[in-house]
Amino acid sequence: MNLTRIISPEEAAIKHIYDSVAPWRYFRRYKRILDAGTGAGFPGIPLALVLPETCFTLSDSTQKKARFVESAIDALDLPNVHVAAQRAEEIAVLQPFEVITARALAPISRILELFAKPLKRGARLFLYKGPDVGAELAEAHTSRVSAEVLCRYELPDWLGVRTLVELSGPRAQRAAPRKQASASRE
Repeated sequence: MNLTRIISPEEAAIKHIYDSVAPWRYFRRYKRILDAGTGAGFPGIPLALVLPETCFTLSDSTQKKARFVESAIDALDLPNVHVAAQRAEEIAVLQPFEVITARALAPISRILELFAKPLKRGARLFLYKGPDVGAELAEAHTSRVSAEVLCRYELPDWLGVRTLVELSGPRAQRAAPRKQASASRE
């Protein structure tokens, strides 16, 4: 259906599926997650498979993509996933989500504009970024938003390095501190 530029099955498995689930442990404690601009269903579908107790809403304003994702959800029989054929920033204002995630959606400065209201209400943004996210993080710090690199990981076969970034607003910063995960167990 021409939803991604990657045509090699091996490369798709690494750059889409592996990349989507590699940081799964950072999502596991949340119950309601919005995947903004899901495209062909990444990272939402792989995360929903790994985290069956979490409710996911996958949004894409392009009807063709939303229909494809809906058919994939039906084929995989994923009861914890809902597909919305509309803009994520509209959904995020109407419904409360603990986490809004996005892969290759936009620069951090633009994402902060789109999701300012949910951030103020306490939502967290988990953004999949490349290795050179430093300049984007500097912009986030100037906008009175907390920005933290949760993890960096290498894709297999030297296909790149990824960074998972968390952005949270003033309300989320006052929340109870998070326990540090034991590296030896995860």
